[in-house]
Formats: sequence, C-alpha cells, structure tokens
Amino acid sequence: MVQSVLVVCIGNICRSPMAVGLLRTRLRHVRVESAGLGALIGHPADAIARELMRERDIVIDDHRARPLSAPLCAQSDVIFVMDAKQKQSVVDRYPTTRGKVFRLGEFIDQDIFDPYGGERSDFQACLTLIDRAIEGWVERLKIVA
Repeated sequence: MVQSVLVVCIGNICRSPMAVGLLRTRLRHVRVESAGLGALIGHPADAIARELMRERDIVIDDHRARPLSAPLCAQSDVIFVMDAKQKQSVVDRYPTTRGKVFRLGEFIDQDIFDPYGGERSDFQACLTLIDRAIEGWVERLKIVA
C-alpha cells in the first residue's frame, strides 16, 4: 500500500516542489514530500514555480529545499526522480531504494528537464510535462494505495 511518495530532483526548488503540489492535490491521502540530490538547502521554491502553481490554486510558498537522505528514502514507499541518471544516483547512494525508484515521466517516456535559470515559458513547459507524467501515475498509485 502506497502511503508516502518522495519526489527528487537536483536543487529541490523547481521540478520537485511543483510535482509535490500537483501530487498532493490528486493523492490527498498520501504523504508527498521532496528532496534534492544537490539541494539548495533552505531555499524556497523558485519564484516562477510558485507563481505558476498559484495560477492553479496550489500554494508552495512554504517549501524549503532539503537534501536527500537515508531516512527520507526509508520512509518513502515510492521515490520519483526526473531522469535515468538521477534514478541511478539515488540507487547508488541508497541501495535499499532499489525497486522503489521510478522516473516520474516513465509512462510518457520522457525525462523532466530542469527549467532552473530559464524563462517563464521554460517553467511552463516543464510544469506541463510534470502534469502529464503525474497523470500516468495517479491511477496506478490509487490502485495500490
């Protein structure tokens, strides 16, 4: 039974906070958190990410970046990453995660590119990919939740 989901990216200020916001609206009875492989510890979500999410009536203003850790991995039933390289990094750092780390974009067969430092249009394109990717997972997670 899936009770907790962890979303991982690099800095934990763009992709993963947006994904968390979307997942929390769709999986209300699942704990959804995020972390970064190279987290900008303590930083809020990027201003453009916050703005785009507010336009969807999702507030991620309280988000603060934090690093991926063994305890976070251990307490998560499913871990989503943005690409195959990140998946390998997570499994290499935390071998006990093998079998529960998946690319968020697995069912749309796409990696989720990093919009960091980009324009609003880059963030919008990234958010659209994240939204499509999550749709591929939501029903599957509800089935096992």
